[in-house]
Amino acid sequence: MKRRTGAVLLAAALAGGACGGQGAAPSTAATSAPTSTAATSGPTSTAATAATTAAPGASTTATTTAPSSTTTTPVPLDDLELTLTMVADGFSQPVFVTAPPGDERLFVVDQPGVVWVIDEGDPEVFLDIRNRVVFGGEQGLLGLAFAPDFASSGRLYVNFVGSGPETRVSEFVASGGAADPGSERLVLSVDQPAPNHNGGMIGFGPDGLLWIGMGDGGGSNDRFGNAQDPSTLLGAMLRIDPAGDPYTIPASNPGGVFAPEVVAIGLRNPWRFSFDDGTLWIGDVGQDAWEEIDAVDVATIAGSNFGWPRYEGATCYLTDDCAADDLVAPVFAYPHEEGCSVTGGYVYRGASLPELDGHYLFGDYCAGWIHGLPPGGDEPFELFSPGSVPGLTSFGVDSAGELYVTSAGGAVYRIDRAS
Repeated sequence: MKRRTGAVLLAAALAGGACGGQGAAPSTAATSAPTSTAATSGPTSTAATAATTAAPGASTTATTTAPSSTTTTPVPLDDLELTLTMVADGFSQPVFVTAPPGDERLFVVDQPGVVWVIDEGDPEVFLDIRNRVVFGGEQGLLGLAFAPDFASSGRLYVNFVGSGPETRVSEFVASGGAADPGSERLVLSVDQPAPNHNGGMIGFGPDGLLWIGMGDGGGSNDRFGNAQDPSTLLGAMLRIDPAGDPYTIPASNPGGVFAPEVVAIGLRNPWRFSFDDGTLWIGDVGQDAWEEIDAVDVATIAGSNFGWPRYEGATCYLTDDCAADDLVAPVFAYPHEEGCSVTGGYVYRGASLPELDGHYLFGDYCAGWIHGLPPGGDEPFELFSPGSVPGLTSFGVDSAGELYVTSAGGAVYRIDRAS
């Protein structure tokens, strides 16, 4: 896997898409301090609709009718009209939404330390660990992954910042419709030298192993020198089997000069990654100028180097030697004139929007747009225009493969076909 050293392909200019962030490490979860407690009245489910847009390039218009999510007859992609349907609101700082395999419920990660479950009615508390989560800025409860055998074992894993500060990946066990806070088993702990760049995403890959995205330790310009150091767990993608005591190291990890848990290095702050048909997709938040999307084959990732801080995007950065033959090239990068903090997403595999099958959807926290990257393509197109999702903190997917987004304003939306 080689890094292109020439010009990187850019997204089409987005009117009104520029935002701040130059000169400082951009935030992934929030650019302003979020509220310090979960909503006291509790979030509520709703069928309200947020915004509709034609793909690609149409302007946003208001709509008041709930869209249909069951249409499966494809239309030309240029004629596809999408809408954001609000499914729940009133969360404090939602940063992820997911569901276990084969489970029709929806689970929302609220950054102060609560996992909510939506099962037809209003959201209910599924797990509350606010008393052990350090919350504020980019710190908090950041990730959730259900074990592949969750239906029988009840095992789930969360990624949060604890006192220290430290990243903690812990196992909990659920029964009777909720997870037991007293069942916590610490799987992995990583000291954090600064309060930002915590990564936070965890997920089970196609290999059945637990993958953990770790930022470079915070500050700016890889201040602590972690991202190019294979012996540290920071600035890296980790892969473990959490069924061990406390976990076991997969034989497929590179080993040697790499820390046992590390499978790849050179990441700044991987804010959301996902898997699709053996490919790992990563949205890695940039520094002063570029945001990047990476895609790599899970079967060949061991020992890979994504380049930070030698490169930011596809641009030579903190190095006197711009040779890049040993680095993984981003599949796409965009400049800070168009956004300032990438939010990685998913390849769409649902049934409601067959036009988008195989397209990778991603967005920007600052600009609030959503783009789609065609399968095998290198030029994204606009699905939702700037400002459509203010504070776009994350994408998520339900058990049917339909996509959702979370907003720092407290809402969760589903991406639907407009009526």
